[in-house]
Amino acid sequence: MEGVTEPCFRDLVLARNGPESLGGAFTEFVRVVRHALPARILLEHLGPRRFGAPVGIQLMGSDVAAVAETARRAVEVGAPLVDLNFGCPAKGAIAGCAGSALLKDPPALEKIVAACRTAVDRAGGVPVTAKIRAGYDDDRLLEDLARAVEAGGAAMLTVHCRTRLEAYQDEVDWSRIARAVRAVTIPVCGNGGILGRADFARMRDETGCAFAMVGRGALADPWIFSGELATASDAARFLLDYRDELLLGSPASHKGQASPRGAAGRIKQLLRHWSAGALVDLDRESWMREGDPARLFDRLASVAGAERQPRLNPVLARKKRVRLEPAGGSAS
Repeated sequence: MEGVTEPCFRDLVLARNGPESLGGAFTEFVRVVRHALPARILLEHLGPRRFGAPVGIQLMGSDVAAVAETARRAVEVGAPLVDLNFGCPAKGAIAGCAGSALLKDPPALEKIVAACRTAVDRAGGVPVTAKIRAGYDDDRLLEDLARAVEAGGAAMLTVHCRTRLEAYQDEVDWSRIARAVRAVTIPVCGNGGILGRADFARMRDETGCAFAMVGRGALADPWIFSGELATASDAARFLLDYRDELLLGSPASHKGQASPRGAAGRIKQLLRHWSAGALVDLDRESWMREGDPARLFDRLASVAGAERQPRLNPVLARKKRVRLEPAGGSAS
């Protein structure tokens, strides 16, 4: 979820799904390479807004001392929990011996969890959690990995039911989540293959997991947690709000203000997955082919209309407004 679950998108989703339906969220993973990250970077990832559900900071790295010290600093800046990412299948993460690369070495994974647990406790203590995949090339080490996370002192284990090799293929095997549940005593959060609200309960029933996590399903439908049925107008309004958050930049985004072209490109990232309100179901390709940001925004505005449904699309506090560029640019 790198580049998506930054404050711009995350705040919009949290505002639309109360803590009774969305129990918490994490930042996009924060890369820790050779040195601990400064507090400023951690605060930027957490963002300035706070909601009823906690937002934990997710760290990814293989340098034990650097990750542990960053975890300690995360607590000092107010992170309510720290999550460790051992699931990212990206080549860059693996080349740096981080993310899914650690799925080949349960003892090394346990060492990072334990170091972070110790560092966080010194800073006052918040839950440390960890996310793994079912394995690297296969799932033979799944139970060993789950037990390593528990032995390291994690309060919760999230299991993405695909292996690193399977990446984001459509097929999922929830029995792997059930295996992890049987292997440990800490709560397990299942992840992978949740496409609709009913899948949350189905995953818990079929696997015994205590919690369920959704990633790409929220890109398709930001109301997936509450089960609200958005109309095409509601869906278009959400995407326009997302545009505004991107264009406003501060205070909602740690990456600064996006250009209209950049905002249009980010909207198209969502449109590849989008299902809410059947907004693009019949002509997704024509939306994706729109090369002019202003025309894309105008098209969304024509669907959104003048009325806003505040229950489905509450207004976030604004600090400044932005003027859109005229038609003629091209979306990425």
